Amino acid sequence: MKKIGFLSFGHWSPSPQSGTRSGADALLQSIDLAVAAEELGADGAYFRVHHFARQLGSPFPLLAAAGAKTKRIELGTAVIDMRYENPLYMAEDAGSADLIAGSRLQLGISRGSPEQVIDGWRYFGYVPEEGKTDADMARQHAEVFLDVIQGKGFAQPNPRPMFPNPPGLLRLEPFSEGLRDRIWWGAATDATAIWAAKLGMNLQSSTLKFDESGEPFHVQQAKQIRAFRAAWKEAGHKREPRVSVSRSIFALVNDMDRAYFGSSESQDHFGYIEPQKIAVFGRSYAAEPGVLVKQLKEDEAIAEADTLLLTVPNQLGVAYNTHVIESILKHVAPGLGWR
Repeated sequence: MKKIGFLSFGHWSPSPQSGTRSGADALLQSIDLAVAAEELGADGAYFRVHHFARQLGSPFPLLAAAGAKTKRIELGTAVIDMRYENPLYMAEDAGSADLIAGSRLQLGISRGSPEQVIDGWRYFGYVPEEGKTDADMARQHAEVFLDVIQGKGFAQPNPRPMFPNPPGLLRLEPFSEGLRDRIWWGAATDATAIWAAKLGMNLQSSTLKFDESGEPFHVQQAKQIRAFRAAWKEAGHKREPRVSVSRSIFALVNDMDRAYFGSSESQDHFGYIEPQKIAVFGRSYAAEPGVLVKQLKEDEAIAEADTLLLTVPNQLGVAYNTHVIESILKHVAPGLGWR
């Protein structure tokens, strides 16, 4: 295991029981947790993007702010739903945020998951082409985004511009060198993982995937990762790809941990995340550190990946989530070969 980071959905609720009671709380606490995680030595701070929800919706202001407050930690998404995105405007936002962060962005993009409203992307002005699906539209948006962030000129300049232009066709600005190699695809199937490999994207695999064999979640996920790596090699890309998996993992090291999570350990289960499509949902882990090390060593997908993202219960507050991350880094990660 080369890198360990956290993944926050940024949930907020006005409930008195919540430590994150507004959109402002969710954003500002996310920045604070990224700063705290960097101080602990964690490798990444990642954020989930959901629209029409009391969560984190617009990633680039958050990533830019966190980038300005930190120096070393990777800052990423897992994932941005490309059904909702204007790929050219997104390229400008991503380039700006990456330059502010000093080229530390790791952007996870995907078709996304079922949202809070029906066909929410339609409200954003996007409709699939005739005969195409919303998933097709997401992949098309992704391909355009990948193309324009390479920095090649494509737009015909005005012969009488307001400001002088460089020679040739114009590209989008600001351009951030190297961002193209730091784009990840969140894949829920083996086929989309293979597609991502062919396009030279890194792979993000979540805490669920569509069931393709009836096997345990971590076994199916490990097979997905191996299929991705094989496709990457076949495509002939020059660099080594990265692969992340997400897990809910809690080290029980004090009474508060045991009160929150002492009885929360689960098993894989199968269910429907979309009509007619059965998904397998991975278990969560909650145990004493020594037990966790043993359990996680048996997780085939963690062994196949190079990056582990710890999902955090952000409504429990920055201080407690800092403790959650520190407990894993201090008591569990060394046993998995981290550093």
